[in-house]
Amino acid sequence: MSGFFENKRIVVTGGAGFLGYYICEKLRKRGCKNILIPKIEDYDLVKLSDIKKMYDDMKPDVVIHLAAVVGGIGANREHPGKFFYENLMMGVQLIEEGRLRNLEKFVAIGTICAYPKFTPVPFKEEDLWNGYPEETNAPYGLAKKMLLVQSQAYRQEYGFNSIFLLPVNLYGPRDNFNPNSSHVIPALIKKCVDAINNGDKFIECWGTGSASREFIYAQDAAEGILLATEKYNGSEPVNVGAGFEITIKDLVEKVAKLTVFTGEIRWDASKPDGQPRRCLDTSRAKKLFGFEAKTSFDEGLKATIEWYKEISTDI
Repeated sequence: MSGFFENKRIVVTGGAGFLGYYICEKLRKRGCKNILIPKIEDYDLVKLSDIKKMYDDMKPDVVIHLAAVVGGIGANREHPGKFFYENLMMGVQLIEEGRLRNLEKFVAIGTICAYPKFTPVPFKEEDLWNGYPEETNAPYGLAKKMLLVQSQAYRQEYGFNSIFLLPVNLYGPRDNFNPNSSHVIPALIKKCVDAINNGDKFIECWGTGSASREFIYAQDAAEGILLATEKYNGSEPVNVGAGFEITIKDLVEKVAKLTVFTGEIRWDASKPDGQPRRCLDTSRAKKLFGFEAKTSFDEGLKATIEWYKEISTDI
């Protein structure tokens, strides 16, 4: 440990959330004494007045901006306006206010949804502008992508130290298992475990199963973000991923096997698949700040399934 975080005041927006939990846990292990989490009850970070109040109250040296309005394909289709406006206003105003206050560093967390729909696999950062994002999550992806434009523009004009990271889909214990807003892995785990508990003979999955995705264990993603926070001070966007690809069909079969669900898997092809393929080139993160994901996919899935089983029996 280098001691970089020890005496810094670190604001983690979204610090009470899924990824935020692991970021804060790792900050504590790094000796950080001032981890500041703006709770939604106290600060609505879509509103400039609340952002100013947060900066006044917390006086950060570094802001790690994780807070986002997120969800799976269904939530993105239902709330494209909300997802665009709230994500854009949070990020843009946090960066501007940070600049005005001479913030030491701003770490903007983007999304793989910012990539064009038909990006060649594996996704390289230089492909980010070669087309329009997949339609179902384009408003969210583009709102986040504007923070890259702002980061680069502010570095160029004001010398403001803001970096932009692109994590792939996260999963792990403590994920969101709410069926109305969860992403694919927690949604599948819940379907399989609940089907076993209820004695259901089948589960239903969206799409055809042909689309592919990449996933990173949340603890690994947190490590990547903190390594970048400490060691990376450049203008170029950087992928944070595990560098592998799995089809949704194979994912469903893997989750079914690990949860011991033996019923039928039915596909609803009237529902969208989303982006056809997703897999990141992770070489830039390794080169610039020495990050490589450590957790194998099976190991991470088993831990996530065990966690969900424990909390579902407690409910």
